[in-house]
Amino acid sequence: MFLQRGSRALRRQWRTYRGMVRMADPQMRGAYCAVIAKDFHSTRRTQAIKPVLLADIGEGIVECEIIQWFVEPEARVEEFSPLCEVQSDKASVEITSRFAGVVKKLYYDAGEMAKVGKPFVDIDILGDAKKEYLDALTAPVPSADGILELSDQNSLERAPGMQESAQTSESIPQSESSVTQSLSWDKNIYKTLATPAVRHLCKELNVGITDVVGTGKSGRVLKEDIYKFVEARDAGNKAAQPRQTTLEASSTPVAIPERQTETTVALTNTQQQMFKTMTRSLSIPHFLYADEIDFSQLYELRQRLNKILLQSAQEGEISKLSYLPFIIKAVSLALGKYPILNARVDVVPETSKPALVYRSQHNIGVAMDTPIGLLVPVIKNVGAKNVLSIASELAGLQSRAATGTLSVQDLTGGTITVSNIGNIGGTYLSPVIVEKEVAILGIGRMRTVPAFGKDDKVIKKQVCNFSWSADHRVVDGATMARAAEVIRQIVESPDAMILRLR
Repeated sequence: MFLQRGSRALRRQWRTYRGMVRMADPQMRGAYCAVIAKDFHSTRRTQAIKPVLLADIGEGIVECEIIQWFVEPEARVEEFSPLCEVQSDKASVEITSRFAGVVKKLYYDAGEMAKVGKPFVDIDILGDAKKEYLDALTAPVPSADGILELSDQNSLERAPGMQESAQTSESIPQSESSVTQSLSWDKNIYKTLATPAVRHLCKELNVGITDVVGTGKSGRVLKEDIYKFVEARDAGNKAAQPRQTTLEASSTPVAIPERQTETTVALTNTQQQMFKTMTRSLSIPHFLYADEIDFSQLYELRQRLNKILLQSAQEGEISKLSYLPFIIKAVSLALGKYPILNARVDVVPETSKPALVYRSQHNIGVAMDTPIGLLVPVIKNVGAKNVLSIASELAGLQSRAATGTLSVQDLTGGTITVSNIGNIGGTYLSPVIVEKEVAILGIGRMRTVPAFGKDDKVIKKQVCNFSWSADHRVVDGATMARAAEVIRQIVESPDAMILRLR
C-alpha cells in the first residue's frame, strides 16, 4: 500500500514539474530543469553485489586453472560477455557473465587454481531495475533548445524505482574509458590468447607468453610465433657471446657432477589432473583379460576400402581408414549384447547402497597422446554411426587434440574407453579403468607372425593383442571373456559387421 501511494505521488510530482517547465520563462527553464533533474536523481542507487560461482564444467572436475582474465575491477560487462578463460581437465573453456553490471572483485589471479562452486568474481548488477529502465534513467541527452531532458520521459511512469543518479551515469563511461586505457597499457596480462598446447610449448622452451606477439586471429599466439621468438632470442644470445674456435669447443670437457643432486619441478595442470584422476581410478579393483586377435581379414578389407576411398573421396572427406574405427564399432556391437560393460557404479543417496547405472548410448572414449599429455576425447553415440562416420569424427578429435582446441563436450560423457598404444609400440599393456566406467580396452602393436594354415602350410598372419581391464566389483571374468569373444569374432570376420550395421 505504501509503495502504491508513493508511486502515485511520484507521478503527480512529475506531471506538476512538466507543467511548470512549460510555463516558466525560457531563460530560466534550463537552470530550473537542471536543478529539478539533479534533485530528482539525488537518491543513491542500491548496489547489488552478486558473487558469481564457478559452475561445474565437467564430470568430476573440482578445480581449474585461470589462464587469463578479459576484465578487471570497475570494468563494465554485459550479459554473456567473456570474463575469463580457464583450463579444466585438459580443456580450455571461456567463462561468460550471467549478469550485466560492473566487475567489483576478482578472486584469483591468472595462473591460480579456482574451485568449482566457489565465487571467482563479484559483479554489481546495478540494483533490481531492468536494463531498459536503467538505460532510460542513466542516459540523459540534450534537447534541441539546450534543456537537459531524459531520453524517454514516459518511462518514468513505467519504471519500478528511481535508483540511478545522473552523477553515477556520467561516471560509468569514464570508468569504461579508464578500463579500456588500462587494458591497452596492460594488455598482456588480460588478453594473451593461446591454446593449451601453445602454453605447454612456452613452458618447455622457457618462454614468457606475454613476451610473444601473436599473429593469429584476435592476436592469438601460435606455435610459429613461439618458434620465431625462440630463434630470435637464441640468435641474440649467440651474437652476445664471444665466438669460439672448433678446437676450443671440442677440447672443453663436459662437466660431470660429482654428487647426486635433485631438482623439484611442479606438476603441470594436465599432470595434476592425471594425478588426481588416476589416484581415484586405482581405488577400483582391476582384473586383466588378454586375447590375441587375427587381423588378416581386416588387413585385406582395409586395403580394399582405402583404394575405393582414395579414388572417390572429395575434399574434406576421409580418404584413408585406420584399424581403430573398426575396433570401436566392434566394441559398440559387443556392448549391445553385454550392456553391463557400458554401465557405471554409483551409490544411491537414499539407501547409501551401491548400484549399477545402465546407459543407453555407447559413448566411447579414445585415449590420445597430445603435446600437453594424455587426453581422452569421446565419440558420442557410436551405436548409431557407421565405420566411415566414426573415422571422420575420430579424425576431427585427433586434429583438435593436436592443436589443443578440444572442448569440454569433447572430453566428457564417456561410458567406456579404448586405448591404442600399438601406434607407438608395445604388445601388451594393463590399462587403468577411467573413473565412472567399468571397463577399458588396450590395443597393442600389430605384427606379422608365421602360423599354420590349411594343409599345415606355414602362412603369414597379422595379429594384435587386446588387453582388457574390468571392475571386478561388478564384472566377473566370464562376462568379460564372452564380450571379448564377440569383439574377436567381429574383427576376425569384418564382413559380418555389415550385417549388424543400422
